[in-house]
Amino acid sequence: MQFFTYLINGISLGSVYALIALGYTMVYGIAKMLNFAHGDVIMIGSYVVFFAFGSFGLNPVVSVLLSMVVCTVLGITIERVAYRPLREAPSLAVLITAIGVSYLLQQVAQLLWKSDPKSFQSIVSLKPLSLFGGQLVISGETIVTIAACIIIMVALTLFINYTSTGHAMRAVSEDRGAAQLMGINVNATISLTFAIGSALAAVAGALLCSSYPTLQPTTGAMPGIKAFVAAVFGGIGSIPGAFLGGILLGIIENLSKAYISTQLSDAIVFLVLIVVLLVKPTGLLGKKATVKV
Repeated sequence: MQFFTYLINGISLGSVYALIALGYTMVYGIAKMLNFAHGDVIMIGSYVVFFAFGSFGLNPVVSVLLSMVVCTVLGITIERVAYRPLREAPSLAVLITAIGVSYLLQQVAQLLWKSDPKSFQSIVSLKPLSLFGGQLVISGETIVTIAACIIIMVALTLFINYTSTGHAMRAVSEDRGAAQLMGINVNATISLTFAIGSALAAVAGALLCSSYPTLQPTTGAMPGIKAFVAAVFGGIGSIPGAFLGGILLGIIENLSKAYISTQLSDAIVFLVLIVVLLVKPTGLLGKKATVKV
């Protein structure tokens, strides 16, 4: 029964990684940019929830919605100020800029809220679920995190495949120039992509800190990197791939901590990624891209 406890906790952690990875994979799939500041947007969103819910006593749902608004504005601003002027620049310039934005957000957070860890009050009030006579207990945070991840993944898939805006996003992803000739507002489409990814980051941050209740300016750094690994693992650019990659990554990490070593769990996660990419370079659900010469 202990194995199932580790497995469920791994799925819960993987669901958080999947939520973050969805933001990565949307931005890369449509704008062809790696937004390494995404993890720090999670941190900013978590601080908004921390103060709105913990300090001002707002309703948890209202606190998360407020965090989503703040992160959405932040994501659009980052895209407009830092990434849009570099849209035609070499990918290395965009990558360096993204790392710079990441450190900027961390330093601003440290100036505003200091570097000391804060105790995060869980936004989930759902009671734990007890199974098999109490031998298996699933926390309310775990249930909400897994459910939220599944709902958001399905909603995003439907949005991308069955709405006109989603079709515009797919067109921009396929050929930005042709999409512009067809009357699609490329700038607005890419900004919307950043907005959606940043809003998801707010949800992920609130759920992450509810399950692991410590908050500081570097909170989003490692989860952000692992979520990027999950996106690559599943096939970056693929929404189901980000979901699958996140879940598998969380399970591998948790089982590694339980049965191998807590110190080596991160190394094992990255080792699995290397092996997967050696066998299937596009990731589990990724497709080979056709490059026009």
